[in-house]
Amino acid sequence: MMPFQTLAEFRSLLDRLPAPDAAALAGAEARNGQLTKPPGALGRLERVALWLAGWQGTDRPHADRPQIVIFAGNHGVTAQGVSAFPPEVTVQMVANFAHGGAAINQLAKAFGAKLDVVPLELERPTADFTQGPAMTEAEVVAALRLGYGAVDPEADLFVAGEMGIGNTTVAAALAAALYGGAGWAGRGTGVDDAGLDRKEAAVAAGVARHAAMLGDPLEVLRCLGGRELAAMTGAIVAARMHRVPVILDGFVVCAAAAVLERSVPGALDHCIAGHQSAEGAHPRLLERLGKEPLLSLGLRLGEGSGAALAIGVAQGAVACHSGMATFAEAGVAAGS
Repeated sequence: MMPFQTLAEFRSLLDRLPAPDAAALAGAEARNGQLTKPPGALGRLERVALWLAGWQGTDRPHADRPQIVIFAGNHGVTAQGVSAFPPEVTVQMVANFAHGGAAINQLAKAFGAKLDVVPLELERPTADFTQGPAMTEAEVVAALRLGYGAVDPEADLFVAGEMGIGNTTVAAALAAALYGGAGWAGRGTGVDDAGLDRKEAAVAAGVARHAAMLGDPLEVLRCLGGRELAAMTGAIVAARMHRVPVILDGFVVCAAAAVLERSVPGALDHCIAGHQSAEGAHPRLLERLGKEPLLSLGLRLGEGSGAALAIGVAQGAVACHSGMATFAEAGVAAGS
């Protein structure tokens, strides 16, 4: 049963977020200390395995049931000329996902991930946030609920991806509203200098118009966000409630996640950053979130692609942690 019907109920849900399983984490740490390797020899892979163990509630974590969900939305702010592509491309890419032709389809297949695609009223873009709130409360709650319901409670790892022409502008506006400062807008789909100027102007206009809402991150999401960003926010909370660890993708996903961290510090403890993208402000946003990326490959595709690649890192981490022999099992003398 959906645990919230209103924005106030969603806000109260954030006060009941579960913590990692302390006993499972202690057991995983003990096992890690007995594996046939020098202490710390697997570097960050060891920390990834322990993080998974704490959230999955087992001293032998696994990553053989990953789920990727792509949320797609359209944005009224594209009327400000902020994208190099028209909104119709969102619909076309959703069809490409459905036919298995996109990069994320290939990555999901490579790592054995279940892939779902959730379009959110593509025929009805959000309102242009430079002119008024992007969504009503009913609209943002509907998107949060759709995202919440998209998470498979049986998944052992979750990745949210996105598709939406104009959504890097939306993400930049969210980041500016949540953290302040300028320079959050980047080139996104590849806009030229004039396009970047228009993006920066739209972000500044949106933040100024909704300045009264800046103290409430969920109202910031309503006024500046898109449906797919709100859906990802809801999905990240659902994953926390189901104790499913999350790998965050690029700038747009991290902006949606930032709404939660600004609402309740620690709300993203069940999340790691899959990669640092080539979108200019992503490293700055990761720093604000306190997340160290697993990968840095110059990606700027979206679709959850960087996080999907990081599934492979997680699978390597658990293969070593859960599959390696201990010194006692291998009959090898442990170092003194």
